[in-house]
Amino acid sequence: MKPTLQLRLSQHLTLTPQLQQSIRLLQLSTLELNAEVERMLQENPLLEKESDDDEGAPPEAVAGAAGTGSAEPARAGDGDDERSEEPADAAEVVEGGVPSGEVDFPDEGGGGDGDWGSASSSDDDDEFYPQQVASSTLREHLMGQLGMLSLPRRDRQLVAALIDALDEDGFLAGTLDEMAEIFPDELGIEVAELAVALRYLQGFEPTGVGARDIGESLALQLKALPESTPCRAAALKVVEDHLDLLANRDLTRLKRILQCDDAAIRSIRDLIRTLKPKPGAAFANAEANYVGPDVVVRKVRGHWVASLNEAAMPKLRVNRIYADILSRNREASNQQLTAQLQEAKWLIRNVQQRFETILKVAQAIVDRQRRFFEHGEVAMRPMVLREIADMLGLHESTISRVTTQKYLLTPRGTYELKYFFGSHVATDTGGAASATAIRALIRQLIGAEDPKSPLTDSKIAEVLGEQGILVARRTVAKYREALSIPPVNQRKSL
Repeated sequence: MKPTLQLRLSQHLTLTPQLQQSIRLLQLSTLELNAEVERMLQENPLLEKESDDDEGAPPEAVAGAAGTGSAEPARAGDGDDERSEEPADAAEVVEGGVPSGEVDFPDEGGGGDGDWGSASSSDDDDEFYPQQVASSTLREHLMGQLGMLSLPRRDRQLVAALIDALDEDGFLAGTLDEMAEIFPDELGIEVAELAVALRYLQGFEPTGVGARDIGESLALQLKALPESTPCRAAALKVVEDHLDLLANRDLTRLKRILQCDDAAIRSIRDLIRTLKPKPGAAFANAEANYVGPDVVVRKVRGHWVASLNEAAMPKLRVNRIYADILSRNREASNQQLTAQLQEAKWLIRNVQQRFETILKVAQAIVDRQRRFFEHGEVAMRPMVLREIADMLGLHESTISRVTTQKYLLTPRGTYELKYFFGSHVATDTGGAASATAIRALIRQLIGAEDPKSPLTDSKIAEVLGEQGILVARRTVAKYREALSIPPVNQRKSL
């Protein structure tokens, strides 16, 4: 066969750089979009932020606003973290005269007995009684108490080592045998010495710190109560030997073991409930992560209307100075700036198109789920991505990108757009009920049940069947577990 030339016409989809950027921006969350915009602002000099107070502001103020991004949208979980100074390394802080880093024991022949005994000089007194400072963490709080104790140096350093081994809840990670193996052999650390140091640690505040598990922590807290406390001895026996029975609400077996009546069991349970299962939880620095909504839903003249959140929209524009220079000088040497000008225009257009698509999808969701905004979760109707895609003439993948990590602010709270989609269950009338509505009904039924005779999963399925919702017992169990509701035996009370 000899080679020949043939002309064929065909159609195929080509993803241009502009289309690729549009798709990528559409699937980004607001926080990720802000990071992408900031990166583009750093790389492209023809792109700048537009501030509301640019007009009428002095040149210095305008320049400062462009540099700091005063029109920067609110971000989820933003605070003053970026402006705060880096905290000092905890391993370099010395509190209470005890180094917080590695345990450093002196050589046995180097210092004599004086190096190991309790301090009596004025220098050591200053070391044992440091100036009181505000503690912000559990470790700092415990190290401050350790510094106020007059203990031999070896004991103090062993207690400090145990403090370093505590987790954020105040529990000791690992056994004493495991900790003894960590120390070098030349130090000669024995398990008995660690047990003595642990008793010192368990005498610190908060009560229960240094325990190996929740049962031991609760036992330490009960032992710290006055002996005249009602049901103290019985509660101590429960947390030490039968805490699993109390957790599983096996009250019948617990009454038989303790040989007591229902009133005594209730008193024991109420006393244990006053304790803190995690003694170090009060010192945990839990940071709240805030979600910035992309769309706000309001009721206007009897209709639910979605509108974009202006604070979440980055305001961008082309730098006029550079654009004017390029319009006057169209030379080959300015090809890089010309390409950057085109990229800036693409980004501005794609960001605008992103929010327009989000608004269209959000309004379509609001129109389909208007009964939810009126009556709550029980009125949620089943809906899939295909319905919104057919309504707007878009692809399902586009709807999936739009509804991922995009949030809707409503009078009932803030929800992710994906929250309004879900599976459905058939009804006896041939219709369908949303899984979200069924979970809400299950929560209502369990919330109104008699604690002495809670509803079983089979009974809940029967009640739902009487309301026309055909659901199996295992489906009820799955939805109940998704709501973090315990089974019937753990919900039963005396």
